[in-house]
Amino acid sequence: MAARRVGGGSWQRVLSLSRRCCVLGGRCSSSSTALGKTTDNAEVAQEEIVLPRRKTWDKLAVLQTLASTVKRDPTAAHYMFPDDPYLMPKNAANFRLFALSKESGKNAAKFIIQQFPQYFDKISVEPDVTCFMPEILTPQIEGVSEEALKERIRLRRVKESVDLFDQLVQAGTPVPLETTNSLLDLLCFYGDGESTQEKEEEAKPEEAKEDLEEPGVNASEKKAPKRQFRRGFQSSGPRWRENNNAERIFKVMPERNAHSYCTMIRGMVKHGAFVKAYDMYIDLLNERHKADVHTFNALIAAVPRLKDRFSERWELAKDFLNHMAQQEVQPNLLTFNAVLKTLRRCGGIGRSMSLLVIKEMEALDIEPSLATYEHLLFMFYRGVELHPSGIISEVLDDVENRSFTPQDPDDANFFNTAMQACCDLKDISLAYRLNKAMEKGDNWKFLNMERLNIYWSKFFSLLCMMEQIDVVLKWYKEMSCSLFYPNPKNILELLQALDAANHLERIPSVWEDIKQMGFHRRPELLEELLSLMSREQHPDEIQQAFAKCAEDIKAVHEQSGREQVQLQWTSSTVGCIALLFARAGRTQDACDQVLDGFWNCAKQTNCPDEAIKLVKLAASLGLPASHRLKSRTEEEFELSEKQKKTLESIQSGSDSDSDSDSDRE
Repeated sequence: MAARRVGGGSWQRVLSLSRRCCVLGGRCSSSSTALGKTTDNAEVAQEEIVLPRRKTWDKLAVLQTLASTVKRDPTAAHYMFPDDPYLMPKNAANFRLFALSKESGKNAAKFIIQQFPQYFDKISVEPDVTCFMPEILTPQIEGVSEEALKERIRLRRVKESVDLFDQLVQAGTPVPLETTNSLLDLLCFYGDGESTQEKEEEAKPEEAKEDLEEPGVNASEKKAPKRQFRRGFQSSGPRWRENNNAERIFKVMPERNAHSYCTMIRGMVKHGAFVKAYDMYIDLLNERHKADVHTFNALIAAVPRLKDRFSERWELAKDFLNHMAQQEVQPNLLTFNAVLKTLRRCGGIGRSMSLLVIKEMEALDIEPSLATYEHLLFMFYRGVELHPSGIISEVLDDVENRSFTPQDPDDANFFNTAMQACCDLKDISLAYRLNKAMEKGDNWKFLNMERLNIYWSKFFSLLCMMEQIDVVLKWYKEMSCSLFYPNPKNILELLQALDAANHLERIPSVWEDIKQMGFHRRPELLEELLSLMSREQHPDEIQQAFAKCAEDIKAVHEQSGREQVQLQWTSSTVGCIALLFARAGRTQDACDQVLDGFWNCAKQTNCPDEAIKLVKLAASLGLPASHRLKSRTEEEFELSEKQKKTLESIQSGSDSDSDSDSDRE
């Protein structure tokens, strides 16, 4: 009440001040006519005052406003990593490893809290945020009853729910249809498997049992079935067991309604039993039930697994659509997306019918999602014969003006598919438009870090192919190790772009990035670098920088360790490094490189005679490296007695120099 009084008094003061200003304005006028006009205007102004309405702000409005004032730091890693140079990823593999490690730690903490909630009862929080508190995941209701069954279904205890249902049936306790349908929902969602929590609880005794098994059994053979099950759970193959608990409970149900049939159909489609799902749909029609829109969406998505010929697939999809019209089921966005996803696997028929599907969506006033456009672009731009850029231009016209929200699981694939189409068309302007659309609103949220890295990798490849080198380097500086982590293919494309633009002086900086990313042991990159640096003569400053790069590459080839395979020397590598040393005025290093290169080749082919000949040549020329090569030959080769005598008879370069000096004296 006090606030209302203050607010009301303030508005009264504002109105009184406005009247005073109007009166003063009237007194300052030079005639009574002007005074009357001023008074009339004041009354009109007073009548036009509108009190502002209360504005309802979003909960994140303040944070969003503050975030809009800060620009992205191109030198910083993703915000999920700590600001520590040893904990920041340098390439995509490190990023995945660090991200999985961090997520694994979170999951371990959640598991401890959920498994032992009794040790975390001293948590006092003001205000009490329920979603941050440990969840109660242990059943609280004991005994065999319907309430206990409902509780276990709510907690997603698959095995316990099935056992409790069987006990109720054996005891003669009738289970209501609604509760049985809830149990079917749980079983069909997990494919009659186990929930994540149950898997974690059963993992410990299984591992302990494996440790107690006889040691003669191969460990890989014991763990193979478990890995095979996990791969199968994520693959698209059939995972629906014959006569599983869902089918058994469905058969013993005294009565079944449309929800029972629809749940079974969707579960069978989700877990790969497509033929059984179609047979179950026929049973639903025979029982004169009606399917819901979600069931039709699942059946339409399963059409490519039911028919082999393109025409048969389209006919079956049309049959399902006709059944929807007969049963008065209104299609939604996911229905049309399922049709388009089926048309992706119908060849030329799919391309011709897809545009009719889009027109039907417009007729029903259904706005396309990103998945709709992704299916469309896949059909028209993923073939050998690329279609004109008209379709993707029309798609971008709509995407550029909208901020999308997730409506379909395939929405996240749009930007990568569209960028691939831009790369295939070699159209940089379309890529810029797509990138602008991706940054509009919350569209960037559709790309997780893995998809984002693929997206930027394709975009960077197109930049290297079509854009000026200054623009390429600008994007590279802003994106590298911040928005995406270049792969070796991107680095090769950057080197080719530098070569095409005749900007080879930038190679030393690229080499530093290569070392930082951990690609300095990639033979294809090393060969390309050496080939570009040694192809032409450059000014002395650039040649010195190239020689420094060659020295690093030589050190990489000489590195050897338990976890590293030593790089193989090639004739081109030896020749390029020697040439770079010679052009930089490092003649001795060039000679040593040639000798070491030939000696390494002899070592790789295990030819001690060739190594001995090389030592003889170095000694005859009086080179200081002859002594070092002689020692390495004695240590690293298995020599025969004859070869040892031959090697001992060779005088090193330093010995021959001293002998000649003594003779002169």
